[in-house]
Amino acid sequence: MSELQIGLIALGVLFILLVLGFNWWQDHRVRRKMQVHFPGSDQDPLLGDDKPRPQGAVAPAVMAIRREPGMGSGSSETTAPVADNGDDQQEPDPACEVVIDVRFGGPVRGADLQAALIGFHKAGRKAVRVFAETDTQCHRARLRPEESYVSVQLAVLLANRSGPLTAIEWSQAWSRAEDLSERFEGTMEGPDQQAVLEQAAKLDDACAALDTQVGLTLSMSAPQPMVQIIGAAQSLGFVADGIRLVWLSEQNQVCFTLLRADSAAMETGMGATDRLYLLLDVPCSPADPRAFGRMVDVGRGLASRLGADLVDDHGKPLVEGAEASIDERLQVLFQQLDQAGLTAGGERALRVFA
Repeated sequence: MSELQIGLIALGVLFILLVLGFNWWQDHRVRRKMQVHFPGSDQDPLLGDDKPRPQGAVAPAVMAIRREPGMGSGSSETTAPVADNGDDQQEPDPACEVVIDVRFGGPVRGADLQAALIGFHKAGRKAVRVFAETDTQCHRARLRPEESYVSVQLAVLLANRSGPLTAIEWSQAWSRAEDLSERFEGTMEGPDQQAVLEQAAKLDDACAALDTQVGLTLSMSAPQPMVQIIGAAQSLGFVADGIRLVWLSEQNQVCFTLLRADSAAMETGMGATDRLYLLLDVPCSPADPRAFGRMVDVGRGLASRLGADLVDDHGKPLVEGAEASIDERLQVLFQQLDQAGLTAGGERALRVFA
C-alpha cells in the first residue's frame, strides 16, 4: 500500500472522528437545554400542607420551578398587584402550571419583548401566563415598555376542561420559548416533556373526579322577547357578563349563570326564546351552604315573572325540599375541593375548570 493511500485512509478516519465528536457535542448541548430534570417532593401540590386528599382524587407529580433571586411572576396582559418592595405579587402556580424559563443574553427592552409576545396567550387550548424579571431584579406580572428585562417565565396550564396538556400544546409553548431564546440570544430551561404530560394527566384525573355542574331549566309556553327576559332577570339581580347573565355574591363572585338554551348571546335585540338554563358551576362558584337552594329561589322568582315552568334536567318539576338534599351533597364536594387545594371560586379552580 502506497504512502498516499495510507495518508488518505488516515485523513478519512480523522474526519469520521471529528464528525462523531461534533455530533456528541451537539447532542450534549441539546440535552442540557431541553431535558432539565426537576426534583420531586413528598408533598402533593394539589393538597395543602396538612390537608387530607379527597377520596378518588389522584395526586399530580410535583414539578418544581427554578426561581432566580428576585424573579417574579404574573401575566403579560393584566395589571397585577404590586408589593411594598415594588414587586408584583402574582407567581406561577406549580399545582396547575409548568414553567419554561428563558434567560436573555442581555437586558431586553419591554417594548421589544411585548412585540415578540404579541398574540401569545395560549398553547392550543391551554392558557399561558408570562412572568418577567427586570434588570433591577424586580418581579413583573405585566410587561412594561419602559423597563428592561433579563428573563421571562412562560407558565403553561397543565389541564382544564378541554383535557390535559397534550404533546402538541407543549411543543407549541416550547417552540415559542425557543423563538424568544434565539431572538434575544438567550438560554432556556424546562422540564422533560414526558414528565410534563404525566403531571398533566394526573391533574386532569384529580379535577375530573371533582367537576360538577347543576342545572335547572325555565320552560315557557311560547317564545318571549329577549328585552322582556333580560329586564325580568336584571330586576332580580342578574348582571351582564359576555353572552350570559350572572348572579353575583356580595363579594362579586359568580354564583350561577342564566343562559339561552340555543347558546345565543343574552342580548337585547337578539329575538326571542322559549327556554332558558340556570347553571351552577360548582368548582367555579364560591362555597355556600345554600348554593343550589339560592339558585332555586331566584329561578322560581324569574319563572313567576316570565310565566315559565322551572324543571330539572329531566324536565320534571322540582320536588319541594329537594334543594336541601342537594345542598347537603354539594357541601361534601365543596369540602373535597378545598382539601384538594382547588377552593371553589378561587383563582386556581377558575383556571383548571375553565
